[in-house]
Amino acid sequence: MALKIAPYLMMNGNAEEAIQFYEKVLDAQVVFKQSFGEMPESPNAPLPEEAKNLVSHAMVKIGESDLMFSDNFPGQSSQTGDQITLCITSENKDKSTQFFNALSDGGQVKMPLQETFFSPAYGIVTDKFGITFQIFTDGKM
Repeated sequence: MALKIAPYLMMNGNAEEAIQFYEKVLDAQVVFKQSFGEMPESPNAPLPEEAKNLVSHAMVKIGESDLMFSDNFPGQSSQTGDQITLCITSENKDKSTQFFNALSDGGQVKMPLQETFFSPAYGIVTDKFGITFQIFTDGKM
């Protein structure tokens, strides 16, 4: 798999509405969609009732391009200008670590690069220019 960068839209509770809108006006095709309620439960962090139907992650295809979505978790919000991040997908954990560390230099780590249930190495960092990147590893290496 080649290295990919896709826009990631962080929504304030209206991701489902936005996805339906883009399906209609841009002929977008939903590739994947999952709510917070469909994610594995964590006994250490019970899921608030108001989060269960919110979109935790979705990907739509518009032509040859990918566009990703998520609703913010209750209590968090995005401001105009920071709701779009860039998601870098790599199949190599070492490459993801290299990207994350380089982008962190002079920037701010929002979520440390770590293993999650959906990725062997995932993290969020805002670089020194104020651009937020999600680093996602799509592989086991």
